[in-house]
Amino acid sequence: MIVLDTHIIIWNALKPEMLSRKAEKAISSANNSDGIIFCEISLWEIAMLMHKRRISIDIEYLEFIELILESNKYVFGGITPEIAWLSKDLFSDSNKDPADRIIAATSIIEKAKLVTADKKLRQSKKVATIW
Repeated sequence: MIVLDTHIIIWNALKPEMLSRKAEKAISSANNSDGIIFCEISLWEIAMLMHKRRISIDIEYLEFIELILESNKYVFGGITPEIAWLSKDLFSDSNKDPADRIIAATSIIEKAKLVTADKKLRQSKKVATIW
């Protein structure tokens, strides 16, 4: 099982050429085994990106999410008490983005590598990443 950062979910759906070979391989492997964790906070991030027109798609949000969910073997990952507790201080000195902290905490708690292009997350020794 792996966790996908929000931008990786979007790139995988809209611009797969943006993915590294290692990311493509990890996604393919997870689809053929136990699946991919889609953090529920990513639903909110995608909604906000669409609302702010930072991503432009010719279909409505709910239809886009449905297509994404059909495209891979996704399993929703919610915010558990353990994830919430870990995320409160995780990267508080270098990354103030609560969504990144929740996604990284999910990866740590689930013992699943995080697929991300985010340099700050990749440089951290706290979370195992794939890029």
